[in-house]
Amino acid sequence: MPDRLPQTLRSDARDNRERILDAARTVFAAEGLNVPMREIARSAAVGPATLYRHFPTKELLVTEAFKDQMRACYAVADEGLADPDPWRGFRGVIEKLFELQARDRGFAAAFMTTFPRALDFTADREHALNSIAELARLAKEAGHLRPDFVLDDLILVIMANSGIHAASPATRIAASRRFAALAIDAFRATPVATS
Repeated sequence: MPDRLPQTLRSDARDNRERILDAARTVFAAEGLNVPMREIARSAAVGPATLYRHFPTKELLVTEAFKDQMRACYAVADEGLADPDPWRGFRGVIEKLFELQARDRGFAAAFMTTFPRALDFTADREHALNSIAELARLAKEAGHLRPDFVLDDLILVIMANSGIHAASPATRIAASRRFAALAIDAFRATPVATS
């Protein structure tokens, strides 16, 4: 299992593993998942053999690098579902997911990608999506979410949000927040009239 380290790892091996994960998070956040493994090894200041010894596949590296973000995404979905006001919970999910995505492009790509051998990651993503689908159902029943909304609509705007490019992270986050507000307004059962 990728998140359990063997008890016998030497301290230099543990240090290498952490450097690889830190480098992977940084490189994936800046450039997405298409970065070659050699680039991650170079960024971590380890050889490719060391990288592959710790993470034999890119799937395992991505899964381990983003497990904390995946848990955060899972928590965002569950927090939204726990809100007694399903519309407020739904809005909060969109705002928080968009911000997570704007802060880390690599995580957004990992969330949208299926890794057949990364069962924990896939299961967490499915749990988050199921929670959001249930939240959407509740928001529809309350009359706040447009009746023709389907989960694919949210996936579509998440994909669109990942296309936001900006000169700085702060600008990207601000643009993502604006896009979240527009998406929420579009999903509202009765769109707010602008004057």
